[in-house]
Amino acid sequence: MNGVEPGNAEQRRDDSPEFTRARAPELPEDADISILDPEVKQELRGLPKGLAEIVGRHLAAAGILIDSEPELALEHARYARTKAARVGVVREAAGLTAYYAGEWAEALSELRAARRMTHGAGHLAVMADCERALGRPERAIELAREAQGAALDPEDAVELRIVAAGARRDMGQLDASVVALQGDDLDPKRRDPWSARLFYAYADNLAAAGRTDEAVKWFLNAAQADDDNETDAAERAFDLSPQD
Repeated sequence: MNGVEPGNAEQRRDDSPEFTRARAPELPEDADISILDPEVKQELRGLPKGLAEIVGRHLAAAGILIDSEPELALEHARYARTKAARVGVVREAAGLTAYYAGEWAEALSELRAARRMTHGAGHLAVMADCERALGRPERAIELAREAQGAALDPEDAVELRIVAAGARRDMGQLDASVVALQGDDLDPKRRDPWSARLFYAYADNLAAAGRTDEAVKWFLNAAQADDDNETDAAERAFDLSPQD
C-alpha cells in the first residue's frame, strides 16, 4: 500500500491528461439533452449548466448509437465520463455502453463505480454477465447470491437468474442450471414481459442437460409467449424434434 486515499487516487486519475485532453467525438444532429430520461436530466442539474449540456448531449448520442454502432456510442459515453466522472448516471451509462460494445472489464468497473455512488442495487445481471464473459462464472453466481436481499424489480431479478443459470452451465453444473430457473413465474400460462426469455433460457438449459423432449416443449412455450419475435424458439424446437 502506498498510503494514498482511494478518493484522492480517483481524483488524480480523473484529472490526468488522458481524461482532460480527450477529443470530443462528433455529435449527431439529434443528440439533444431533451431525449434523456427525466432522472438522468435531474442528476445532471448538479453540474454547471454548460457542462451539463455537453455531458447530456454525449449521453444522448450514446443512447442513439448503442444498437447500430456500439463502439461509437462508447466513444461518446467515455467522453461524457471524462467531463463528469463523479456523476452516478454518467458512470452507469459508460458501463452499460461498454457492455454493449463488448468491453466487459470496463463495463464491470464503471458499473461498480456507479453502485458505490448511487448506493442502489445497480445492474447486477449485467455485472454478472460481464463476469461470465471474463471467464469467472463463480463470481457471477456470487453476485446472484448477494442480490437475494436486494430490492430488484421482477424483470431484473429474472435476468439475474438467467445469467446465474448460464454460469452454472459454464461450470458444468447442468442440472443446477435447470433448477436455478425454476419458480412460480415458470408457468406456460404466464405472459409477463420477461416470460419469453425465461422460457427460452429454461429450454436451452434443458437441452444442454440432455432433456430434449422437455426442451422442445419449453421452446414451444417460449415461441408462444414471444409476441415480438425476439427469439428463435420455434426454430430451436423444430431442430430438436424428431424428423420423419
